[in-house]
Amino acid sequence: MRVIVEADGGSRGNPGPAGYGAVVLDPDTGAVLAERAEGIGVTTNNVAEYQGLLAGLRAAAALGADVVEVRMDSKLVVEQMSGRWQVKHPSMKPLAERARTLAGEFSRVTYTWIPRERNQRADRLANQAMDAQAGIAPKPATPEPPAARPKAEQDGLFATPRRMSPAAWTGAHGDPTKILLLRHGQTAMSAERRYSGRGDVPLTELGRAQAAAAARRIAALDGLGPDTPVITSPLDRARRTAGAVADALGAKVRVHEGLVETDFGDWEGRTFTEAYERDPALHDRWLADTSVPPPGGESFDAVHERVARVRDELLVEHAGRTVLVVSHVTPIKALLRLALEVGPSLLFRLHLDLASLSIVEFYPDGNASVRLVNDISHLD
Repeated sequence: MRVIVEADGGSRGNPGPAGYGAVVLDPDTGAVLAERAEGIGVTTNNVAEYQGLLAGLRAAAALGADVVEVRMDSKLVVEQMSGRWQVKHPSMKPLAERARTLAGEFSRVTYTWIPRERNQRADRLANQAMDAQAGIAPKPATPEPPAARPKAEQDGLFATPRRMSPAAWTGAHGDPTKILLLRHGQTAMSAERRYSGRGDVPLTELGRAQAAAAARRIAALDGLGPDTPVITSPLDRARRTAGAVADALGAKVRVHEGLVETDFGDWEGRTFTEAYERDPALHDRWLADTSVPPPGGESFDAVHERVARVRDELLVEHAGRTVLVVSHVTPIKALLRLALEVGPSLLFRLHLDLASLSIVEFYPDGNASVRLVNDISHLD
């Protein structure tokens, strides 16, 4: 017997009140064969997604299935269960092992990533489970009459593109935490295209001008002011850039060690060519595998994991607010990866200019929306 399992999980706060949903489908007719949903207390999105997978596999086994196609919108779970990504986080390892044990009871299990909009059945069940856990009454099945909604919403239009809410087309729920991602201004090492990680190099004169231009741009955005959290990497080039913006807003700067740039180890201060000539075989492996660190340094996977922890902290501490994060290329790309739920290839395919601004919104139901990437219009 062949079945399709669609599974999802969510956490309102990440970590926060969480739940999962799973549905088992007949692949030929699309008929629903089983549904599973449960609130699971306070945990993270990833844990909830794994719990959804486990529930779906158990439901498929109870139906007597022997071939299962799992479909999920969690890139992390799909890649880890397919064996393409390593499971490194301590809370993920036992869940992944339980999922592999369950999968071993079938003759074949495959894992397919699908966009969030194609996983609405499992997402609906997960949200219903979270609502029930929170004591929220189920929403009525009858849709709201069009006349009761604002005309702009009825028409699918808003006053300007800048005002359009991604919730209108993604189905995201709740007020997002908006994170403004600002890369620091120019340094002598960035001007010479040298690996610049933990070395504490200052801004150049141009770098200071770039920081001032970014400060003017950000200070002109709606809703920002003295209460805006300004959080920066501990390195001088980021702190100086953050200070320029904080001065323009009348805000205070807070340093977070987790936003520091990658530690390039023995390649620090070298150009791409110089690093390759020093360690050709290792440099090739480093470019091909994000789990490989530079000599004496830090892997991109390690950076991604620590930045994910920073993201989770920000979403709990500043839920529903706008936050400015001033950091470096790799941490900013990591935050964009987390929002897009894409693999590490983004690290090599996305360019971020000095003093560029990107914007991402994280919703309490686990959705996210990237609103802006690598904007340098303020530097013209």
